Amino acid sequence: MNDGALHQKVILIKRKTRLEELVVRYNTIQQAQFYIERLGADFRDYVEEDERYSKAVAYAAAELNAYGRVQVLDREHVPNFIFGKQDMVVVIGQDGLVANTLKYLREQPLIGVNPDPLRWDGVLLPFTVKDLKMIVPDVIRRRRPIKEVTLAKAELNDGQCLYGVNDLFVGRKTHVSARYQLELSGRMEQQSSSGIIVSTGLGSTGWFKSVLAGAKGIIRSTTNQNFTLSPEAINSSEEGFHWNSPYLYFTVREPFPSQTTDAELVFGKIEERRPLRITSQMPENGVIFSDGVESDFLEFNSGVEATIGLAENKGHLVI
Repeated sequence: MNDGALHQKVILIKRKTRLEELVVRYNTIQQAQFYIERLGADFRDYVEEDERYSKAVAYAAAELNAYGRVQVLDREHVPNFIFGKQDMVVVIGQDGLVANTLKYLREQPLIGVNPDPLRWDGVLLPFTVKDLKMIVPDVIRRRRPIKEVTLAKAELNDGQCLYGVNDLFVGRKTHVSARYQLELSGRMEQQSSSGIIVSTGLGSTGWFKSVLAGAKGIIRSTTNQNFTLSPEAINSSEEGFHWNSPYLYFTVREPFPSQTTDAELVFGKIEERRPLRITSQMPENGVIFSDGVESDFLEFNSGVEATIGLAENKGHLVI
């Protein structure tokens, strides 16, 4: 370890494998195996995944130890962990783990590592563990390209905040309708729907894309018109909706017009000086959660107001 690396701290983020989660649930590997094989599934696949992931984590920790102090951190502890300003963060994927780590960082660079390229795809996992000896020295010397990522932020009128790397969801925990007041650029509507999705450029190929695909299918089926409706086409004059685009988009899912609710303000752009404001009218089970993690949420019940806009900081992905 060289002198410059002595002061470097590397946080290695990992997650539980499917096998580890099964053992937590069923207490022993034998009981987990009995459960899986009783359902007709291949338990060996769970074992092989666990072995490869464990080897990837151990290999990464050994490689990183040459460049500084390494702290291995489980996914569930990330929300409460205090990252140092100079920390380097390495995530042993999948993509979801990268996204759910990035929203808790500020200026720290994040390296996404694919532990098993034959098993997992991942646009946020450009490296393997064997790449670390090449990547890390460049990151330490700040010679590696960094890609900025725009994050979404939900701030409640009681001061609570939640960040989203891919998207935010505003609605009910259950499948019953969400009731709220929506306001954007002076336009205001009372709405009833199955929730609101706010997407970043990074998340535009996920939930946001599926909503657009559904809208396109409905219109084509009812009008017999062929047209393009995709994240790339929405901002064709601005060269698309990218990871660092300085805006967000919101879509209202299944809005229901009635005597007391409207369905006109159902899609739009959120900009720095043009936030989306939502006032909850849900007596219970109203929530705002981010990046598909329902356990990472803010309660959003009657009278609470949320301001949805751009986060003050950007994420920094090593590429």
